[in-house]
Amino acid sequence: MKRRVLALFVVALLAAAGCSGSGGKGASVVVTTNILGDITRAVVGDQAEVTVLMKPNADPHSFGISAQQAAQVERAGLIVYNGLGLEEGMLRTVRTAEESGVPSLPAGERANPISYADNKPDPHFWTDPARVRDAVKTIADEVVAHVDGVDEAVIRANAERYRGEIEALDKMMTAKFGGIAPERRKLVTNHHVFGYFAQRFGFQVVGAVIPGGTTLASPSSSDLKALADTVRAAGVPVIFADSSQPDRLARVLAEQAGLHVQVTPLFSESLSEPGQGAATYLEMMRANTESITTGLTRS
Repeated sequence: MKRRVLALFVVALLAAAGCSGSGGKGASVVVTTNILGDITRAVVGDQAEVTVLMKPNADPHSFGISAQQAAQVERAGLIVYNGLGLEEGMLRTVRTAEESGVPSLPAGERANPISYADNKPDPHFWTDPARVRDAVKTIADEVVAHVDGVDEAVIRANAERYRGEIEALDKMMTAKFGGIAPERRKLVTNHHVFGYFAQRFGFQVVGAVIPGGTTLASPSSSDLKALADTVRAAGVPVIFADSSQPDRLARVLAEQAGLHVQVTPLFSESLSEPGQGAATYLEMMRANTESITTGLTRS
């Protein structure tokens, strides 16, 4: 009798192991960037553990992770990442997990991406609330499909509630920017972050201090001179610098432009710590709306 019970126990263990190795769903979500992390947490709620790898006030282009975090990625039920070359410091970790069979959602690739002037895809889709609203539904679909133990009805309800909040945000931003004269809707930033934003709300991106879409690049003196000439000709009153990046280059450009040009921080690529103005995606977008509106309507 004891042998029979033992044999049945071994069979049960082997069956469980077989299910585990055949693509069974995991019970956690791992998210690379903190902006996507906040959006994903709004969708998942208390239905599953959501681990966000990127700390507040970090740079998504260069942040790294620990060995323990890498192990979490490989055990995830779903990986949510931006893609389109944004997470340059940890793309290899994501690729390794994907190759081992971990389901993943490259949210930027699903957001109808646009391209820079050099035809490389622009990963900064979150600056357009309409695309984020669509991404919320996509995240909900993938969570339901791959994360074990979640209640689909709750996930869908969370997603619809949050989509409503984003729609309200979009309307508020549209109304605020409606007070900026068309000829003043010109943006100069630290690097090219606001292409989607400009397309959505009718702005013109005059240029960026750092060429391209990554903070890992560096401008040459000729780049700075050319942009300074553009700023002077366009009469841009303010340069917007990312809050998580030093604004030294933006200040150098302001000096080279030979004009009184303000340098104003924006929360463009990372959320902040609580109490610092951009602890959530919605708070970040509201803060940026105020900063952009104030900066471009200043006399």
